[in-house]
Amino acid sequence: MAQALSSKLNDCRSCYKCIRNCPTKSISFRDGHASIDSEGCVLCGKCFLVCPQNAKEIRNDIEVAKELLKGDAPVYVSIAPSFLAAYPGASFATFEKALKALGFAGVEETAIGATIVKRAYDEMCDDGKHDVIISTCCHSINLLIEKYYPEAIQYLANVLSPMRAHAQDIKRRHEGAKVVFIGPCVSKKNEADMYPGFVDCVLTFLEFDNWLKEAGVEIESDPNPAKVEESLARLFPTEGGILATMKKDNPSFNYLSVGGMEESRQAIEDVLSGKVHNAFIEMSSCIGSCINGPAMKEESRRLVSNALRIHRAAGSKDFKTASYSFEEIKTRFFKSPKRVHHYTDEEIEAVLRSIGKTSKEDELNCASCGYPSCREKAIAVLDGKASVDMCLPYLMEKTKGIADHVVSSVSSPILALDESLKITLSNHAMTRLVGVKSRKDLYGHDVGEFFDPTLFALALGGTPTNHKKIYSEKYNKYLMVDVVYKEKYQAIIAVFQDISEEESRKRKNQVIAAESAKITEEIVEKNMRAVQEIAQLLGESTAETKVALKKLADTIERD
Repeated sequence: MAQALSSKLNDCRSCYKCIRNCPTKSISFRDGHASIDSEGCVLCGKCFLVCPQNAKEIRNDIEVAKELLKGDAPVYVSIAPSFLAAYPGASFATFEKALKALGFAGVEETAIGATIVKRAYDEMCDDGKHDVIISTCCHSINLLIEKYYPEAIQYLANVLSPMRAHAQDIKRRHEGAKVVFIGPCVSKKNEADMYPGFVDCVLTFLEFDNWLKEAGVEIESDPNPAKVEESLARLFPTEGGILATMKKDNPSFNYLSVGGMEESRQAIEDVLSGKVHNAFIEMSSCIGSCINGPAMKEESRRLVSNALRIHRAAGSKDFKTASYSFEEIKTRFFKSPKRVHHYTDEEIEAVLRSIGKTSKEDELNCASCGYPSCREKAIAVLDGKASVDMCLPYLMEKTKGIADHVVSSVSSPILALDESLKITLSNHAMTRLVGVKSRKDLYGHDVGEFFDPTLFALALGGTPTNHKKIYSEKYNKYLMVDVVYKEKYQAIIAVFQDISEEESRKRKNQVIAAESAKITEEIVEKNMRAVQEIAQLLGESTAETKVALKKLADTIERD
């Protein structure tokens, strides 16, 4: 079966936000894409929530649920009590109506299973056999302990989660039934996979919404929902809600609530350090508990109003449930090998050197790569989970170095300006052109100190300059200029060509051409006068010949 949470690689844009927010750093980054490391992931859903490209997706099990409905067995829904927060205005009655319209045989609240579980918690607190007990309703917390703090498994209450306790209860009351759980949690999919035989399919509220839209079914609002006094366990999805339902009648026990992955890790480490005794700790991976689960609709994720809504809907008495012995609701946990990185200082420092960190001062620990320190990032590189170019300061230095090298190697003078027409980049060819010692003498200065700012201002306004010849009186040079504004980078780029020598040759040629034209004109004029004089002489001679020939003809005719 596919993992409950995965990455859509083609949508990843290398922002590392998922890594920064992953409490266990169970995300690998290779070939420009982030992927979830299922072995280390505890399915808290943080990456799903924070990804700006929606590149994380929850496994869609709607078709699994539909196939169950096509079978002969009756299919029941166990609906998480956080449904009251996910669907403001709805009631259990309107939920039941919508689910039955989809074809389900019956609908019950998972809070029934929570009632069974909380009774077992009270028994454990009272039996005198336990020093510290950690609740086991949150599967992500259970995974965190199994994978990262296996020595703390002894403190986990070995009791079924409300989801599995309820599914077991439904199947005992309805022989052959199938159970679909609907709630705000990603990790419940994994819990159902790990413990087969309890829940046959898990849907998140997000999947359920899509199914309702597809089927054209709406969950109606209920302006006057019936108050059910026997519904105290509806408080379970709020922070401190488990404790609010327990009797807590052991005066020697401390009852504590912790919400959030980082806070839970600190609490677990406190327990392991021996600082905590005689305590029952309600623990949830989500701040605010399940009403702030990762598969809640964004517009429904409102801690205060959601908590108030749950408290108003919860009664003062327990759901009526069958009695179960502790043996009937016991569970087991899976101890994973503790993740230990066996790398020498030399190996770690070799990675650090590869990204330009040759001293402690170079280790900025800026966390832009997603890891809290440069050394942890180096270990991730050695683990094959990260690449060296994920270091933003290193990448910026590298890019700047390459850009400087490229710009410096260009023979044409170059300038880059910001939108206030201040110089931000240049090259050595430009320093030679304007007569300064180094590029630093240009940076931060207004371009108007060196050139007429008109062309740069025009480019900023959307009118680029393409191959325009200008004369700089300040430098006594003719220049060919191209100026363009790159809006994406908020930069004005100008490339110059010194065409002074070409212009000088052109002007010399123009002088020579003018002198040649003058001489030619004088020669032509003299020749024209000569031609005219010759023509005149020829004209007189022709006339005299004509007269002589006429006389000769007349004489011959008379004779």
